[in-house]
Amino acid sequence: MTLIDRSFRERIVLVGVVFPGASGEAVESGLDELAQLVSSAGADVTGRVLQRRQQPDPATYVGLGKARELHDLAETLDADTVVFDDELSPAQQRNLEKILGRTAIDRTAVILDIFAQNARSQEGKAQVELALLQYRLPRLRGRGGQLSQQAGGIGTRGPGETQLEVDRRRLLRRMTKLQAELRQVASTRQTQARWRERSRQRTVSLVGYTNAGKSTVLNAVTDAHVVVADRLFSTLDPRTRRMALPGGEMVLVSDTVGFVRKLPHQLVEAFRSTLEVVSQADLLVHVVDGSVPDADQQIDAVRDVLAEIGAGEVPELLAVNKADRDPHAAAVLAQRYPGSVVLSARGGSGVAELVEAIGRRLRAADVAVELVVPFARGDVLAAVHREGDVVAETHGEGGTVVHVVLDDVGRARFSEYRVGSR
Repeated sequence: MTLIDRSFRERIVLVGVVFPGASGEAVESGLDELAQLVSSAGADVTGRVLQRRQQPDPATYVGLGKARELHDLAETLDADTVVFDDELSPAQQRNLEKILGRTAIDRTAVILDIFAQNARSQEGKAQVELALLQYRLPRLRGRGGQLSQQAGGIGTRGPGETQLEVDRRRLLRRMTKLQAELRQVASTRQTQARWRERSRQRTVSLVGYTNAGKSTVLNAVTDAHVVVADRLFSTLDPRTRRMALPGGEMVLVSDTVGFVRKLPHQLVEAFRSTLEVVSQADLLVHVVDGSVPDADQQIDAVRDVLAEIGAGEVPELLAVNKADRDPHAAAVLAQRYPGSVVLSARGGSGVAELVEAIGRRLRAADVAVELVVPFARGDVLAAVHREGDVVAETHGEGGTVVHVVLDDVGRARFSEYRVGSR
């Protein structure tokens, strides 16, 4: 069951559990974010429950007594669905629905639902569908005896195949087809990445927590004019635009899907090909909402996902956005992260400083080296001029001596002509 395709606004009760070692404030903050997710999915929160437990109950997660209390509360509030902030096992979900007499879902299901609503491209739709199927497969079960009965009649008697087995096999076939489609898309993207590498086109990826303002930053630095929505996960499909650095060099800037705490593993796996643009970038601009009280936790959550997709070692520039909402909070946050830039992408302040900082960080990755290119290798000398920033060029006994600033790829390509560095 999902929250979409309804002609009415579902009424939701939220449930959070505080376990030993966790703070009540953190769980409350998680419920606040879950309320935003539920609203983005198109439903209304009518109540919330916070429980303290030593450990999850294996049968109902919250325990039988609390589950019955939730039933009574849901009846009183006329709630349609109870949403838990932590992931439920298939057995816990089934047991809770029996006790509650209504749908019980978890945070993962809500996030998947929002992604399903926002997917626009064929690739995005395929990625979301794959994630949904991966989530639903272990929860597949027959509803009512007729779905579990085997076929009968002449020619059909015997072990047969239950409806549940048929449904599972159908889902597995569909998942295999989607995975094949996404592998093809990933292959195309890798080809494009190799072309960018050969052309030495620098790439910058905007990353950050959902609704931190990445699309607004993209508009501000590239005049992209992409549609901006003040809702969670409004951007799923990566968008790439060209940006001019202060020195005139053009770089590619990509806007990516926003991250969130407890981002479902199914989504990370399904969107892995899309997120490769992040791991292959020369620089990550980590956009953070400087006006929210839990900005540090959001930064940590984003970095956790970056590490999971293999982008943890990519150079990062922190951009503290939405400074116009709370200038003091943004300034304090920036002080805790040296080298960060404070800006208001919507208002325009700090945008020029961000572009300059991007240019500085990209140039910092370059190193000046000395090459000696034989006079007969004019093709190599021309390639050095194309790929690097030539500082000085003289003629020596063994060939043309070139002092040039090159990046990692350039230094590797011309390593046989290198005699030193500075």
